[in-house]
Amino acid sequence: MSETETRIHPMAVIEPGAEIGPGCEIGPFAVIGAEVTLGPGVVVKPHGVVTGWTEVGAGTVIFPGAVVGEVPQDLKFRGERTRLKVGARCKIREGATLNTGTEGGGGLTQIGDDVLMMTGSHVGHDAIVGDRVVLANQAAIAGHCHIGDDVIVGGLSGVHQWVRVGRGAIIGAVTMVTNDVVPYGLVQGPRGVLDGLNLVGLKRRGVERSEITALRAAYQMLAQGEGSFLDRTRRLADETESVHVREMTDFILAATDRSFLTPK
Repeated sequence: MSETETRIHPMAVIEPGAEIGPGCEIGPFAVIGAEVTLGPGVVVKPHGVVTGWTEVGAGTVIFPGAVVGEVPQDLKFRGERTRLKVGARCKIREGATLNTGTEGGGGLTQIGDDVLMMTGSHVGHDAIVGDRVVLANQAAIAGHCHIGDDVIVGGLSGVHQWVRVGRGAIIGAVTMVTNDVVPYGLVQGPRGVLDGLNLVGLKRRGVERSEITALRAAYQMLAQGEGSFLDRTRRLADETESVHVREMTDFILAATDRSFLTPK
């Protein structure tokens, strides 16, 4: 098959109005809704469902049993027309679910590029998920969450609604996260606690040693300095010359509906 040839199995259901890009492959018993747009090279494997007002980016693969674009799991939802946008080259594995937004939450759920959603993982309504995020098996992102780029969420973990998780953070398995997580943070334990920095992730991404050293010093200051957590953050923001530390302080000082997981 050429890169531009589209293959649709005769036992797939494609509702009138769906837009199927060049090079797509849709397997038997897959269902594509009337308001769906599939970008070039999207693969929907057997029994995959893409419905709602949903846009799927080029090269994304939707595996059997995944349901992409169903209505929100929100009792306030009254059938308003809301969207789901999935980026390019994502892998949405078996049984994973993604919901459209709600009118009260902005009307859009958005997934970035190169995201891996493992078996049974979930992204709720109005959540914003960045690029290169990994949601391990059965991980659940509640409504209105903001998940930064390069975040990893361990298996059987949950992120509470409205929580922000900063770029490069990692959340261990079987962890419930109820408050914001600073960029590059390491969270673990049944009731998630901030337990250090994601040093392995920083090194894997080739962050300079000087920046990692600055982040470690910043973490210690946030954990042990004088004044409140926000007071220490403001002092750190005034003093730092590190790009990564500045990202951390900007995140903490930004508007949020939750409190923070703070260093031990």
